[in-house]
Amino acid sequence: MSGSTPPATAPPVRIVCIGAGPAAAMLLERIVANRAQTAPGARLEVRLVDPHPPGGGRIWRRDQSPLLKLNSMLEDVAFFTDPSCRIEGPIEPGPTLAEWVRAVREGRIARPAWSDAALDREIDGIGERDFPTRRLNNAYLSWALEETVLRGGDAVRVEWLEDVAVAVEEGAEGDRPQRVRLASGAGLDADIVVYALGHSGAHPTNESIRLADFADRHGLGYVAPAFTADVDLGWVPSGADVIVRGMGLAAVDLVVLLTEGRGGRFERDGGRDGALRYVPSGREPVLHLGSRRGVPYRSKITSRLSGDPVELEYLGPGFHASLARRSEPLDFERDVRHLIAAEFVTGYYRELFTGHPDRVAAPWERFAPRLRRILNGRHLGEASAELAGLIRAHVPDPDDRFDLDAFDRPLAFADPLTEAEQRSAHTTVHDRVREHIERDLRHRTSQRHSATLGLFMTALHVYLSLAEVPPQLWSARSRTRDLPKRWHACFSYLASGPPGHRLEELIALAEAGAVRFLGGDLDLVADEERGEFAVSGSAVVGSRTARSGASARILIDAWLPEASAARSDNPLLRGLVESGRVRELAVPDGPGDAAPVLTTGLIEAAPDGRIDGPAPQFALGPFVAGPGGGAFTRPGIDSLPFRIHDRCARAILATALAPRPALEAVPG
Repeated sequence: MSGSTPPATAPPVRIVCIGAGPAAAMLLERIVANRAQTAPGARLEVRLVDPHPPGGGRIWRRDQSPLLKLNSMLEDVAFFTDPSCRIEGPIEPGPTLAEWVRAVREGRIARPAWSDAALDREIDGIGERDFPTRRLNNAYLSWALEETVLRGGDAVRVEWLEDVAVAVEEGAEGDRPQRVRLASGAGLDADIVVYALGHSGAHPTNESIRLADFADRHGLGYVAPAFTADVDLGWVPSGADVIVRGMGLAAVDLVVLLTEGRGGRFERDGGRDGALRYVPSGREPVLHLGSRRGVPYRSKITSRLSGDPVELEYLGPGFHASLARRSEPLDFERDVRHLIAAEFVTGYYRELFTGHPDRVAAPWERFAPRLRRILNGRHLGEASAELAGLIRAHVPDPDDRFDLDAFDRPLAFADPLTEAEQRSAHTTVHDRVREHIERDLRHRTSQRHSATLGLFMTALHVYLSLAEVPPQLWSARSRTRDLPKRWHACFSYLASGPPGHRLEELIALAEAGAVRFLGGDLDLVADEERGEFAVSGSAVVGSRTARSGASARILIDAWLPEASAARSDNPLLRGLVESGRVRELAVPDGPGDAAPVLTTGLIEAAPDGRIDGPAPQFALGPFVAGPGGGAFTRPGIDSLPFRIHDRCARAILATALAPRPALEAVPG
């Protein structure tokens, strides 16, 4: 690390971190770990500015419904680095969420001071493969931050200010200190400013403004995209028809809050293995759900790998070595998309063949070379007929076969049932969607179908691999459109779905009449003549395309606001863009001054989080362009968040330790 260790008499370096959620907490852990190894004489004074208690921040705050859960199992959540991490900084292990829960149960770690009966029951009864509540995650993250502060000792003093940063004033020509202005009227001097603002809302889009205006004129109800836990839903009448656009995690939360959250309950007929049944409270609305795909995100997987370990064949080390030989930008659509598809197909069938050899007609060692000959260098569309023939010859049961196009848009294709089964299983779009959810649930929660876990783990390795491609190597369209939108949406659909029990509950709600499925390719009409919202959707049912429809006086757009600094409802973040202090990512789409410039609403920062400019400032989080690592993460897989936070922490320390005459003049 550049610079030298300051003398013990040097004043502490003052770091103001705007935001105190998981990303800020994990960054602080990396700062503490790296300081102890590389600059043990340095003293730091860190102030975390956030209106919400530190650790969990707004999204993972404890004062939200105990019905809301993570979409990760208890064993898949970690805050501290582990031996799998390939980072420059030191590995400083700590308990994962599952290990923390065990320690609390055994009395080795104290229960949170705010723990109530619900949290105590969860700590005492949750299994490692169960899905924890967000409140339990808050307890873990808050403890992890406290543990980090203890590890820092007297050399790293940390203070939380329950306030909102509204402006950052820089010294002349970047001289220290900077001044962070707070909503309370107070100000903080800072040698280094870190923007770790996390998720924020967004100003309404033109469509949301149009729909809100229509609702106002006709006395209707409309909810624009928002974080579901923050939305007041008390005004939604019991028994009212509600059109819900979106079937991702925000929609799942919405369904939970408007059904079980209103006093309904789930019961099993005939014990723990019986069918799940929903018992209404009578206060529920009727929710009509649909989206572009028309189905929920794929459920989280609870099986374990039975076969060979996951490895990348097309996007592994050989792919990265080839990048050095390229003379033109890497284009996602042309150069990478077919490789992702090849990895997905390979990952699925590797687990099927090596984990379940009794269900295939040849060993993996014979099948794999044939699969590679078909996939290598070709798009799936070009190889589809040959690939389908190979799979039919080696995978006897259609239920074991994987079709990537049908996986992505399941309602646009006939399902894998026979025609007789189709006729008996469903006759409407609603039935078709319900059958799809049942099949997805069966595939992703049964050990027999662990090939879906092979697919998921392959996708995770692909995500990590593409995140390591230097951003300047991508084409403009790839950086601004394909990677942050198309690829991220694909990965989220495959890997970031709800717990399996949420889909089982969705089926029970459909059986009880509290939920109706509209299908895909939704067409929404704001009907001026009738003064209501009308929507229609579709799905392939048997050999035909069927349509469904609904009308309602309430419309809820159930998806998260698009991450955008330029349109953020956070005035500080938006002001940084408007003032020119930070720039949106803008990439010329071709050579020469006349080339069009493609932009996003996300800001540019170096890979280590540094923002270009005279004053030492850093940024990390969903409003920063580039691969997002999230906050807390899965242990044991060299997760991306650890890399991001470690790089940023080391850059912050390098800045803090750099000799600066102005620093010596700052009183301690």
